[in-house]
Amino acid sequence: MVPRQRLSWTVCALAALTAVVLCAIPLAAQDFGGAAKVLVMTGRVSILRDNYEVAVNAGMVIQPKQIIFTGQDGYAKLELSDGSTFEIFQNSKAIFRPSGSLWDLLDVWIGHVKVNIQHKNGPNNNRVTTQTAIISVRGTVFDVDAEDEDTTFVSVDEGIVSVRHARLPGNEVLLQAGQSMRVYKDQPLARNSLDKGSAARAALRVAAQAVYDTLARRNAGGMGTGVPTGGPTAGGTAQGDKGKGGSGTGNGAPPPPPPPPPN
Repeated sequence: MVPRQRLSWTVCALAALTAVVLCAIPLAAQDFGGAAKVLVMTGRVSILRDNYEVAVNAGMVIQPKQIIFTGQDGYAKLELSDGSTFEIFQNSKAIFRPSGSLWDLLDVWIGHVKVNIQHKNGPNNNRVTTQTAIISVRGTVFDVDAEDEDTTFVSVDEGIVSVRHARLPGNEVLLQAGQSMRVYKDQPLARNSLDKGSAARAALRVAAQAVYDTLARRNAGGMGTGVPTGGPTAGGTAQGDKGKGGSGTGNGAPPPPPPPPPN
């Protein structure tokens, strides 16, 4: 009896250990796949699945090799398993992890993305590509704007990124915080093309802040329409406010004439 009892306990222990291992395999595979979770989004944000457009919602998980695109009012912020994030702004189209590799983060076809890479667990050498540039992460926060198929604008907020030409041979150019440059399809990279003042970079910040403000107003509006009021993004609402104080119609037109007296 004793040997049989010991055997049964051994079998149970092995079965439990096997179950734990089998349960852990899908989790490890999912983590290795490098999926991204949608934290916030607004406007038209979609992915292409089996040649059909699928709307993106907050909390959705985006898998490698999926195409993400945004409309005129679209914006989304996504988080990777290591805490890194990337934002995709309006009128943009990009492939998330185009090769399936953890190091290839985005292939931006058109539009503007902002990347924030975490280094708390050591080097994190993600890469962003466009049709003209290869941007390798050595820093933390940077913007990539594929203005068209011939031009890419890169700017760095924190840390350092390496920029190479995607089509022409040549050495890399290192961009530090506060620097930016444009990469042109038919021109080799030049170190003297660095822009330390970067008015264009400031414009990107303004555009990004406008999206943040719009998103915050929509979230704070609750049951409202979500249309921002005031500021440059209000779209002319001030004109519609002129008639709110009196007995006018609310659009600035004079009130209708009184009805004729009774006979």
